[in-house]
Amino acid sequence: MRKHHPANERIKHKYLGHLANARQLSEASIDQVTAAIAAFEEANRYRDFKLFRIEQAHQFKRKLAGQVNAETGKPLAKATIHSRLMALKAFFEWLSREPGYRKINHNDAAHFNPSANDGRIAAATREKPAPSIEQIRHVLASMPGDTDIEKRNRALVAFAILSGARDNAIASLSIRHIDLAVRTVFQDARAVRTKRRKTFTSCFFPVGDDIETIVADWLAHLTTVLLFGLDDPLFPKTRVAVGASGGFEAAGLERQHWTNAQAIRTIFRDAFTAAGLPYFNPHSLRKTLTRLGQKVCRGPEEFKAWSQNFGHDKVDTTFTSYGTVASERQEEIFAGMRAKPGEAASGGDPDAATIRQVLAHVAKQHAC
Repeated sequence: MRKHHPANERIKHKYLGHLANARQLSEASIDQVTAAIAAFEEANRYRDFKLFRIEQAHQFKRKLAGQVNAETGKPLAKATIHSRLMALKAFFEWLSREPGYRKINHNDAAHFNPSANDGRIAAATREKPAPSIEQIRHVLASMPGDTDIEKRNRALVAFAILSGARDNAIASLSIRHIDLAVRTVFQDARAVRTKRRKTFTSCFFPVGDDIETIVADWLAHLTTVLLFGLDDPLFPKTRVAVGASGGFEAAGLERQHWTNAQAIRTIFRDAFTAAGLPYFNPHSLRKTLTRLGQKVCRGPEEFKAWSQNFGHDKVDTTFTSYGTVASERQEEIFAGMRAKPGEAASGGDPDAATIRQVLAHVAKQHAC
């Protein structure tokens, strides 16, 4: 059975180059587009894209609606279906403008649109779980710290909550990017895999001297015991060697950075599971820190600084991405307003007052 169409392969190569060079999409985003187009080709039995008809879009939508997630055994999430359909819509819109494909009607690409209801479900924001600072401390206390690998893993979790850095950035940090004296992390996009390759300096979040000490001790161990230099990784990858049993085993650390964040997510999964807690991925700690900021920031200027520490240009990005008030905290705020109606109007609850001030500040910025 045919597994590809030569003409399709050529035009796909051109489109993916367009996404990388003209649209400046990340490799991960391009991989998702590639997968969506490949799934459509398979469903369409690898027919030439020049023969596209709207019935093919309808057929593909029906197939997606009936598919199940291989890992969970449940139907595909509406958000997953939505992203695949939007990728195909964009592809066929682009294709309709290419020489040799102009018989494709540009408007026919709209037939990849999901239903209005499915679109609303896919776009809906939902509260995502995040660990509390106390849960993170429990995990750190549960993690062993005898071997070099154990010390690295424990410091990694501590650094994630101390810095708020994304996991891919953490995987690519070198020792030179950390300044303990002024408590900063220089996320230099020339070497660090930051989102959208943005360069910025972030400060340590005020999560406690005990957590900061874990990171400081790790840096001291790296530089004075393992004799790592400034250009060596802050969190080096595990060295794998053939053990006494004849199989591959962990055998210390290499002076190499991780090429991606998969190992970091595995460390988090193992640490939270061993501590008897549900798995929280590294990214969820940014939500933990946003909730902390809602409590400790005393006004819009402080929350703006807190937001910039994530690498966000606008404070409403922090609110939109991570700042939803947790449902249990929402209940506490409303309980406080019911108990003290006079104080509620004047901002008696510090969390509620800070959020109101910041939102007013954001609204003023947009008005300008």
